[in-house]
Amino acid sequence: MAFGQQTGPPASARQLQELLALLQDAGHTDFRDARGPMGFTQRQAGGRFTRDEATAFIDRLQDVGLDRSAPSPAGTPRQSAAAQVLRHMPAEQLAAELKRRGWTLTKPQSR
Repeated sequence: MAFGQQTGPPASARQLQELLALLQDAGHTDFRDARGPMGFTQRQAGGRFTRDEATAFIDRLQDVGLDRSAPSPAGTPRQSAAAQVLRHMPAEQLAAELKRRGWTLTKPQSR
């Protein structure tokens, strides 16, 4: 079997529509948007699921929908690793790196 190939019959159009509707109810715009929080593979993020995969994700999303106390599969948006590093970087170091890359910087006016 080639890399990334499905291991069963493809999901029906009805299953895909139901799965997409549940994902949108959970706050996602499409399969690709839900890739990280739902744990989709690249193939699944492209909207290609087997029947069993689609059924499992539909069941998972419906279970969360019934139990409002459970955490949402969408979770809270996480910052990228780069954003986390920048958040903790001293302003002087960040300014030096931006200058090194050709940016012109000005200090904010004090109030």
